[in-house]
Amino acid sequence: MTTDAATPLTALDVMRDAPVIPVIVLHDVRDAVPLARALVAGGIRMLEVTLRTREALECIEAIAKEVPEAVAGAGTIRSAADAQASALAGARFGVSPGYTRSVGKACHDLGLPLLPGVATGSEIMLAQEDGYTELKFFPAVQAGGINMLRAWGGPFNDVKFCPTGGVHAGNAEEFLALPNVACVGGSWIVPTEAIAAKDWARIEVLAREASQLRR
Repeated sequence: MTTDAATPLTALDVMRDAPVIPVIVLHDVRDAVPLARALVAGGIRMLEVTLRTREALECIEAIAKEVPEAVAGAGTIRSAADAQASALAGARFGVSPGYTRSVGKACHDLGLPLLPGVATGSEIMLAQEDGYTELKFFPAVQAGGINMLRAWGGPFNDVKFCPTGGVHAGNAEEFLALPNVACVGGSWIVPTEAIAAKDWARIEVLAREASQLRR
C-alpha cells in the first residue's frame, strides 16, 4: 500500500497495513520525527498520535511534512473541532475513544477515515447506521476482551475491530487470531521511558517485533 498523501485511504487500509497501530503520546515536538522514522524503519507506518498533549497537533504536522513514508493519524478525537484541527495538521486518519454522530459526520465530511471507539452492541449499531464498519474496541481488555469479540462475531460478523486498551506483546497474537480482528492498538512499542531517553533504536526493535506478529 502506498503512503502517498495524494492517495485516499480507507479505514480498512489503515487496519490492514500492519498488525499493530502504535498509540503515541508526545510531549516534545522534537521527538516526533525521529520516533516516526524509527517506527517506519521497524515496519510500522500507521501512527496514531493521541490528542492528549498540547503538542500533539504540532507533532502530527511535523510527521506529515518530514516523514513521507509514515501515515500520521490523530487519536483521542472527541469532537468535530478535534477532527477539523487534526485534518488541518495533516492527519490522514482518526481514532476516537467513543462514538458520536457529530464526530462521525465531521470525519466523513473531511474525508478523514475514522476508527470509532465502541464498547457495547448499541454503540456498534449506531456506528454502523452511520456507515462505519471498521471499529476500535476500547477499552478492549476491560470491556470483555477476547470473549466479547468472540460473542460479537455472530451478530456483527460484517465488522472488523482494532482492540485497544490492555493489549500488549504477551496477548496481541491471541487477539489477532480472531477472524473479526484486523489489527490491534497498543502503546508497548512506544514506551514512555524510551521516548524520554530518545532510544529510537529500541523503538525500532519493538516496532519490528510488532510488525511480525501473526494474524
